[in-house]
Amino acid sequence: MVRDELLRLRASSVAEAATLAENLEALFVASRDSNADDEHDPEGATIGFERAQLTSLLGAARERIAEVDDALGRVDAGTYGICERCGQPIAAERLEARPFARWCIACA
Repeated sequence: MVRDELLRLRASSVAEAATLAENLEALFVASRDSNADDEHDPEGATIGFERAQLTSLLGAARERIAEVDDALGRVDAGTYGICERCGQPIAAERLEARPFARWCIACA
């Protein structure tokens, strides 16, 4: 059951990352095809902000994929749900909210 939930979360994160990467590429293409000067164009700040936002969201999605992959490794190793710092069980509520949690609340 935990594995299935992690796999669902991974698939969702991969789809999100793919969409964000496509949006970012489209923004780059649109910017490249335009003769707009980000520094002097009133819309430049908006374009720069959008690029930074998409880049940040894409990074977070990729990080989440890596965290889920690590959690799947812990499931396979039999250490899922055990705090990596203190060795105590991670509360079910924490794992429900953050299925890839590595640490219990006290250690986090």
